[in-house]
Amino acid sequence: MASIDLDKMLAKVRATQWALSDIDWDAPGAELVTGNPELYAKLKPFMADLMWIEHIGARAFSAMSKKAPTETLKQMYSHFHAEEQRHANAEMALMKRWGMLDGDVIPEPNKNLRLTIKWLDTYADKMPFYVLGAVIPMLEVALDGALCTFLLETVEDPICHRAFDLINDDESRHLGVGFSVMEAQGYNKTLIELSKMAARIIDPRLLLGIAAYLPLLNKMRDNVIKMGLPEEKLYAAMRKFEKIAGRTAEGRRNPWYQIINWNARMVVNRKNRTYHIPVDAMVRATDRLPANKMPEMPSWVKELTYEPSAIH
Repeated sequence: MASIDLDKMLAKVRATQWALSDIDWDAPGAELVTGNPELYAKLKPFMADLMWIEHIGARAFSAMSKKAPTETLKQMYSHFHAEEQRHANAEMALMKRWGMLDGDVIPEPNKNLRLTIKWLDTYADKMPFYVLGAVIPMLEVALDGALCTFLLETVEDPICHRAFDLINDDESRHLGVGFSVMEAQGYNKTLIELSKMAARIIDPRLLLGIAAYLPLLNKMRDNVIKMGLPEEKLYAAMRKFEKIAGRTAEGRRNPWYQIINWNARMVVNRKNRTYHIPVDAMVRATDRLPANKMPEMPSWVKELTYEPSAIH
C-alpha cells in the first residue's frame, strides 16, 4: 500500500469525477422495487441509514483535509469530502425514484447516527489526523462496503447498479489512500511517538466520540442483519480491515490500527458478552432518548438533495 503514488492518485481522482446528471433517473426499472412491497418496506430505512453514513464520511474527510500533512493529501481529502456528499445525494435520488421521500423532506437519521453526526460537527476538526485516518477506513470497509454489496445483491433496478458502479469506484480510491495513509502513520516513529498517539484515546472529546461510535456499530449491524444480510458477510467485511490495513509492519505499528482492529474483533465476536452487554445497553438507552432531547442537525445537512443538477 505504501507504494501508492499520491500525486498520480490525485490526478486519477480529478479525472474520474461524475455528476448525478450522468444517470438517467427516469429510466425503466424502478418498478422492480416499487412493485415489491416487502422489499420496499425494508429498503426505505436501509437507504436512509446508508445515506447518512455517507454524510458521516463526508464530514470526516472535511476535517482531514484541514489537517493533512501534505498539500496533495489536503486536495485529495477535499475531493473525497465532495464525493461522499455526492454519494449521499445519489442515494437520495434513488429514494426519490422509488417514491420513498415524503415530498422533498430529507429522511431523519436514527438516533445513533444523529449523535455521531453531532459529535463530528463539534469535535472532528479538533481531532488528530491519525485518529480519523484509522476510523474512516474501518467504517467504509465494515459498514459502507457491506451495505453497498448487500444492496446490489438484493435490488435488481439497473439504475441502482449504475449509481453504485460509480460510487464503488470512488470508494475503492478512498480505501486505497486510507490504507496507505494509515501505513505512513506507523512509519519511522519512535516508541515514544507511537505511545503519544495511543494516549490520545483518553482525550475527553474523543471518549465522547467513542461513546457514540460503539453503539452505532452495533445498531447498524443489527439493522442489516434484520434486512437479511448474512452475519458472516458483515464480519468478513470487518476482517478485511485487519487483513489489508495490517498487512505490513508499518501498518501494524500504527497504534490506532491496533485500537480499531481490536474493536473490530470485539464487534465480530457476538459471544463476547463483556463487550456486547454494555454496548447493547447503550443502544437501548439511545433508543429511549426523547426526540425533543436530540441535538439539532448541523446546517450542512441542508446540502443534501436528489436533484441531478447538484454536481459538486
